[in-house]
Amino acid sequence: MRDSKDAFRVMTSGVFTAAHLALIPAIEAYTGQPVVTLTTSIGTGEQSIPNRLRRREPADLVIVAEPNMVNFVQARHILADTRTLIARSVAAVAVRAGEPPPDASSPDALKRTFLRARSIAYSASESGKYLTTQLYHRLGIDKECLPKSRFVGNGERTGAVVARGEADLAFQQVSELRPVPGIAHITPIPDELQSYVWVATGAVAWSRDIERARAVARFLASDAAAPEIVASGLDPLFGEDLYTALHAA
Repeated sequence: MRDSKDAFRVMTSGVFTAAHLALIPAIEAYTGQPVVTLTTSIGTGEQSIPNRLRRREPADLVIVAEPNMVNFVQARHILADTRTLIARSVAAVAVRAGEPPPDASSPDALKRTFLRARSIAYSASESGKYLTTQLYHRLGIDKECLPKSRFVGNGERTGAVVARGEADLAFQQVSELRPVPGIAHITPIPDELQSYVWVATGAVAWSRDIERARAVARFLASDAAAPEIVASGLDPLFGEDLYTALHAA
């Protein structure tokens, strides 16, 4: 990761990492500055994005799931009027390459898939919270599945654990699973069980160039950024979708 005094510094969580990395050349052309990616995970512990912001580490733009962005705005780490919704993410399951595809064609099928798995990997992101606090409960399998669920922290993707054979099933956002080698059959869970995650960006309150950070946030919400966002497994938000999301967030 490059660094220089005139760099544009970005913190992104895993949900937007693939899109961000693909968009770096466009952001650099747009800003005329090199982009430095400070972190690619919301993380846990001292190097997590929340703790980095609490320490007021130098940064210009943050991209995270909307619940985290709301917290950062309330903590005055992010300027409220720069908060911009840019994408929607869906949760999915995946298996190790070479294994049969997981059946998530209906709530009952997903329930059977969870029950058959010997271990289920989940993350610190919003998808992991949803799985362990709501989805298992909705399917009535808390007692069976919570004990065999494995937390994956320190910025590692759940798919990486499954690829190594250390868990049978990975549960995470599509955009976080898609870049992981060694897994296959990334399958969104049924619509009626989805907990959509809105991805938001915003300018860091102590950015050295607030106006440039505002401009990049607008760029990420524009149709110019949409192809890379779609390719990463996210749904871009603009026009009617953005209006709907703003009123749902």
